[in-house]
Amino acid sequence: MIVKMKKILLLCQQSRREAALTALRKLGVMHLVAARELKSEDVDQARNEVRACERAVRVLAQHVESPDPSGPSDKSDMSDNPPPDKPDAMIRETLKLDDERKSLEDRRQTLAQEWLPWETLGDFDPKAVRALEERGVTVRLFRCREPQPPQPPSGFRVFPLDWSPKGGIYALIGAGEPETDAEAIPLPTRSFAEVRKEADDVDRRLAETRAKLNALAAQRAVLEAALIRKRDDARFAEARAGMEGQDTLAWLRGYCPADQTDALRQAAAEQGWGLLIEDPGDEDAPPSLIRHPFWVKPIQSVMDMIGILPGYREVDISAVFLLFFSVFFAMIVGDAGYGALFLLLTFWARKKMPAAPKAPFRLLYILSVSTIVWGLMTGNIFGIAAFPSFLEPIRVGWLADAENLMLLCFLLGAIHLTIAHGWNALRTINTPQALAQAGWIAITWVMFFAARTMILNIEFPAFAYALLGGGLLAVILFMTPRKQLKTEWTSHVMLPLTVISNFVDVVSYVRLFAVGSASLAVAQAFNDMALGDDMGIVRGLLAALILFAGHALNIILCGLGVLVHGVRLNTLEFSGHIGMQWTGVPYSPFATESQEETKGDGAR
Repeated sequence: MIVKMKKILLLCQQSRREAALTALRKLGVMHLVAARELKSEDVDQARNEVRACERAVRVLAQHVESPDPSGPSDKSDMSDNPPPDKPDAMIRETLKLDDERKSLEDRRQTLAQEWLPWETLGDFDPKAVRALEERGVTVRLFRCREPQPPQPPSGFRVFPLDWSPKGGIYALIGAGEPETDAEAIPLPTRSFAEVRKEADDVDRRLAETRAKLNALAAQRAVLEAALIRKRDDARFAEARAGMEGQDTLAWLRGYCPADQTDALRQAAAEQGWGLLIEDPGDEDAPPSLIRHPFWVKPIQSVMDMIGILPGYREVDISAVFLLFFSVFFAMIVGDAGYGALFLLLTFWARKKMPAAPKAPFRLLYILSVSTIVWGLMTGNIFGIAAFPSFLEPIRVGWLADAENLMLLCFLLGAIHLTIAHGWNALRTINTPQALAQAGWIAITWVMFFAARTMILNIEFPAFAYALLGGGLLAVILFMTPRKQLKTEWTSHVMLPLTVISNFVDVVSYVRLFAVGSASLAVAQAFNDMALGDDMGIVRGLLAALILFAGHALNIILCGLGVLVHGVRLNTLEFSGHIGMQWTGVPYSPFATESQEETKGDGAR
């Protein structure tokens, strides 16, 4: 349910702005709307501090579980680390060390590449080669990709240095400059010993830096607590910068849930604020706060994952989303064995993560059980052809026919879209537009009959012609209010395409059959590949590997199918017919982060 909001205007004395914001934050019920763009040095500084702290926490999170075994064990090396009661100093030190670590790692990589072309030649001193040049002896290195070195130019001798049948490096030694088109290789600027010495020094400094970061990582909780405070400070600075004021008065604008305005009134009476509470106007954009019943809460996990939220004036389709998503998930995965595996893994994960939010696990329980039920009804357990006889009473023979499954998909689509238009009719029950929605319901069922006829060769019922005519007449007459005909007449022009789109939407539900059948086919193919007549030890191990890899791949493909198709049918087809735009702005009350976590259960 989308909670009703009230528009709030709060006034206070300029001299009590800070106190008003402190009290309002403690109350934690008002979603603030900034009166202007938040340009303030305080806001910029607070946001920069948050970003720095977030980066420091991320850096330490990478080190806390992986101390460098090559690092120094002497704890005295950590004596210059800041004490844990000074988080700002810890942040500066952490970021400084991380920058140093990155610089050293880059330098170490550069050093590794510096001598790489000469690695096979062993250690030699380029200074000695240059000393020979000062005495008139020229030494030049070249690369050759032939089995034998080329003939040397006049006055030079050739010396293969690193050679193989595919070519290698050779030196030309003589007087003057050799005349050759061979690929020249410049000499290194210093010896391998010098490079190795610097690399050892870099390794030592890198180990010390990592050890210091590991030591700081043990105090990461200090920075995590500081991060919460800094975020609260940043929001406070943003709220202060977003206040309007004139002369001795200052004021804030925002929204508050209608059922929490009494608490706001009481606080206003205690603090001496002026308070104006009214219903939002058509030009306002209130935030969306959704409170779900207990049984609907699990679907919020999916909506959070894909980042959708209904607008304040839209509808909350969470209950329908959960019901049909469970059915779609079961039909796409379609395997009772996979469902049982999901259920066991969910139980195991929940036991391992008892402090994690409950909603995702409840959703997985629902989806797993739905998949098990559907898999038993269709007789599919890991794609095995032999269905257990004791489960035979659960199996529904009608579902074994592919055409029946496609018919079921069309029926589900018609029902799903009928719910969307029926919902719209209830929302406009006292207006002529409700009749237009009834017309769309009639058209949707005509499209269902048309899909049956065109794809499954089932006779088109005679009454459907009258149903189509009545539906089209209701839509044409009542879809647009008379006052809006001048601006929305294009909807009538586009009506033929909209009707065709309605047919396409009904037919699109056949994707449930297609993806589910593909999943079954993949499972059966891997079973046939793995299982044979001769099952020795080696063959058995190979079969187990094929079965594991094949079914694991199939489960991954099923998961992708659910994301692409199961979610789409709810968020596009159904949402399009009900008129959802997903334009919601999350309700974010002005409160401390700990308050938000406490109030966040069951609300968004």
